[in-house]
Amino acid sequence: MTTDTILPPSCRSLRVAVLGAGLMGAPMARNIAAAGCQVSVWNRSADKASALAAPGITPAADPAEAVLNASVILTMLKDANAIAEVMLALPDADSAPAAPVCWLQMSTVGPADMSWLETLAARKGLTLIDAPVLGTRQPAEAGQLLVLAAGPDSTKEAVQPVLDAVGKATRWLDTAPGMATRLKLALNSWVFALTHGAAESLALARSLGLDPELVADTVRGGPLDTPFFQLKAQAMASGDFTPAFTIDNAVKDSALIVEAALETGVKLDLAEAGLNRYRRVQDQGHGGADMAATFLA
Repeated sequence: MTTDTILPPSCRSLRVAVLGAGLMGAPMARNIAAAGCQVSVWNRSADKASALAAPGITPAADPAEAVLNASVILTMLKDANAIAEVMLALPDADSAPAAPVCWLQMSTVGPADMSWLETLAARKGLTLIDAPVLGTRQPAEAGQLLVLAAGPDSTKEAVQPVLDAVGKATRWLDTAPGMATRLKLALNSWVFALTHGAAESLALARSLGLDPELVADTVRGGPLDTPFFQLKAQAMASGDFTPAFTIDNAVKDSALIVEAALETGVKLDLAEAGLNRYRRVQDQGHGGADMAATFLA
């Protein structure tokens, strides 16, 4: 694999390897295939990859098989450790094909993780694009994610068909990987603050003898309202915590936010308290529930 100048393709000329077929990776793989790309997909739990088998999507037995002849590799895995385990198993640059390959790293990781992922990409002969997404399962299914991207200018046209297939827009930030990850953590901090704020407001209303739905009804359509607030408030009031983004993932991402704050010396009292709330819910056995289950803390 080399990092030569990469020519702009149409999606129909691309072979894309999707590594990770969970809540986000599975719908992303479907949308990439629907756009005309040839997709190979791998997942640690093989049944999740097998369930995606369809015209344009081929399940792979292992990551090396998935990336064979791929011009774009997309990782949507649990965390940095999972990414490292999977990518280290791929051939190094001296034994890999000569065709240029882009690596779209779309999982949420920390800034420190991006530094060694760049080193790993160079070892594997891959051109790394830092491309986390803003959005959960429903936007992923609809191809309406917001992609935050940072990577060499030479890769933009090459990977844009894939990004267009999974997202409603791409925000290119920098030519160096890492800036997109930084912005993703800042945005996640806001998302989690909104979620915890809604949870505490509804929980307080209930404890005072009110119907929690009154909170959402009262702010609906006003300056304090947001579609996200209404969505999560409805889940909290109904007790339907079907996962769009799980508590387990919220714990992981909240910990990344707190860790980044400690490294940079900024005080994030809300983020630290929010991480503790998510951990309490996780300890109650709700790790697989939607992050709106912070209401149960």
